Amino acid sequence: MPERRGVLQRLIDVRPGEVAALLWASLFYFCVLCAYYVIRPIRDDMGVAGGVDNLPWLFTGTLLGMALANPPYAALVSRLPRLRFITLTYRFFETNLLVFFGLLLVTTAAQQIWVGRVFFIWTSVFNLFVVSVFWAFLVDVFTREQGARLFGFIAAGATVGAMSGSAITASLVSVLGSTPLLLVSVALLEVAVFSMRRLSAIATDLRTRTGTAAEEAPIGGGMLAGLSHAVGNPYLLNVSVYMLLFAITSTLLYFQQADIASKAFTDRAARTAFFARIDLVVNALTLVTQLFLTSRILKALGVALTLSILPLLSVIGFAWLGATPTIAAIVVLQVARRAGNFAIARPTREVLFTVLPREDKYKAKNFIDTVVYRLGDQVGAWAYAALGWLGLTLSGIAWVAVPVSAVWLANAFWLGRRQERLARAAEPPR
Repeated sequence: MPERRGVLQRLIDVRPGEVAALLWASLFYFCVLCAYYVIRPIRDDMGVAGGVDNLPWLFTGTLLGMALANPPYAALVSRLPRLRFITLTYRFFETNLLVFFGLLLVTTAAQQIWVGRVFFIWTSVFNLFVVSVFWAFLVDVFTREQGARLFGFIAAGATVGAMSGSAITASLVSVLGSTPLLLVSVALLEVAVFSMRRLSAIATDLRTRTGTAAEEAPIGGGMLAGLSHAVGNPYLLNVSVYMLLFAITSTLLYFQQADIASKAFTDRAARTAFFARIDLVVNALTLVTQLFLTSRILKALGVALTLSILPLLSVIGFAWLGATPTIAAIVVLQVARRAGNFAIARPTREVLFTVLPREDKYKAKNFIDTVVYRLGDQVGAWAYAALGWLGLTLSGIAWVAVPVSAVWLANAFWLGRRQERLARAAEPPR
């Protein structure tokens, strides 16, 4: 253990007694993202096979799926101890994958089109849900101070998991076919459950809460508490606004990228390679930042300024894109936003929840991470279509995104300051 801590301390500020928890949390997140990225290309292929014109409806179906999945999950949170409802949630998705595996084996090609459409919606729900549950568990186990130091490194596990999942599918799909790869995701999710249970077992050694009995007692509350708290609590309402504005601007940029890339590359292979190179740069930049910079940035700047970095980049980037709507501007803004989100904004955003009651960590957070996020997707997608219908060019749409990003910047700074005040007021003696 001292040797491992010595190596880790060169990267991050890990304290005595935290190494095991840090490594189990990183393995947990690695498995969750690896499981998703194994099946993500399968989902995308099924979405295209079902008709590109139908994709907007699949996005709408995803929003409805999120809304339907939240009340049953909240009921589990209310009635069961933490270990049980998290285990049940992940094994529910494992069972779903086994059902899809069986359906894809026995259905005809025509029937598989409909199975693929359902799988597309299910995967989009699955992705946000399992990641949200992971982070809810993390902010329940680690304190605010630990989160600021350790969440960046833990998020690096997700980046490595995403890269590994993509590599697994790319290397095995031609040998095994796509359907057997669903079983790989099932196995990875089960390792994630094991990692979660190991992390929970050592949580009391971290001295992050008052005791095991309190942590494992059912949280209680109502099925719709996530919704009511997310809109009724001013702090959580602003977290919802943050997520909504992030999703809207991300979707606007996604459509702008697709628009300009379709004009810059007429060859599909060249266009695919262009997108792949962006993904490669984003993953590399994200991993380096998570390992060496995230915790240092949070420690140096605090939550408010760190949370404001991504909105500020968006204000500058969209203004640049509005002035010079070129492929270079798109690439720089897309890479900066995606890497900035994965490496800096996401870990910092999770710190916002460390000052909240446990019910909000599991219910309101899940509602914001899933339903509010997908709502932002919908607003961004239809807003882009409406602005195009009104005659705005790519440049004009970028200028519309500038004041939206400015509002997001003000919201982020307020949230960070509010979190810092709540943390100081509620910090218990350790």
